[in-house]
Amino acid sequence: MEKILLAIDARVVNKNSLEFACYLARLTRSKVTGVFLENLVADEKPVLKKAYGRAYVNWEINEASQEYQTKVQLIENNVRLFKESCIQQEVCFQLHRDRGVPETDLLEETRFADILVADGALSFTKQFAGTPSSFVKNILTKAECPVIIAPERFDGIDEIVFTYNGSASSLFAIKQFTYLLPELSNKKATILQINEAGEWHDPDKYKFKEWLKDHYTDLHFEAQKGNTDSILFEALFTRKNMLLVMGSYGRNALSQFIQTSHADMLIKTVAHPIFITHR
Repeated sequence: MEKILLAIDARVVNKNSLEFACYLARLTRSKVTGVFLENLVADEKPVLKKAYGRAYVNWEINEASQEYQTKVQLIENNVRLFKESCIQQEVCFQLHRDRGVPETDLLEETRFADILVADGALSFTKQFAGTPSSFVKNILTKAECPVIIAPERFDGIDEIVFTYNGSASSLFAIKQFTYLLPELSNKKATILQINEAGEWHDPDKYKFKEWLKDHYTDLHFEAQKGNTDSILFEALFTRKNMLLVMGSYGRNALSQFIQTSHADMLIKTVAHPIFITHR
């Protein structure tokens, strides 16, 4: 992995997300690209103009207004905070200042990145939009690289939990994570499956295990009996310093191990980093 994107609301830098992105950069010797989503289009005002005798509406930013100047100064302070934090943590960095529509700008950035780190509550509405916010849900659905939802507090990684149901989607997520973060190959790797019998039914388990053993030194297969909703939460809440890997989000519901609503609940309640990708 070489390029880590960090999604940043230019008005408010989430320090926990920044710390986690820097951890990944140090671990993989990668560069952090801070994507400052400035959302200047929100400052545009409709202005009635005329051309060739016809009236039309144009959208302009009033750069002389106190509100605009205050916002610009706030963004400059946050850019400086980002730079100083990366330098202090000895992380290579660069920054992109995206001034258009935040969702469009960020999705374009993901096409040319290895991974995106984002705060689950990232939003550009004036009111709290919940976790995950509608903005983050859309990014998870449309992103062209894997996304890691940064935890509110991070104390390191001792275990990686892969959710798996035998589908191509869940296996794709495991492969993507493994290829991007081989530096975590010495951590405990748990392959978690939940079904009514509480037993592994995958006929390809031997081949799957053979592949995994080439990448992880401490491998465990775990089957839990029950329905996905309650058992998954119970299995995760007892773990500490865990990173959770999930398959597709919001695409092809039949291939998802965890339905979108369950994924939302996990992001809202599990205080661990969550790696999410889709095919």
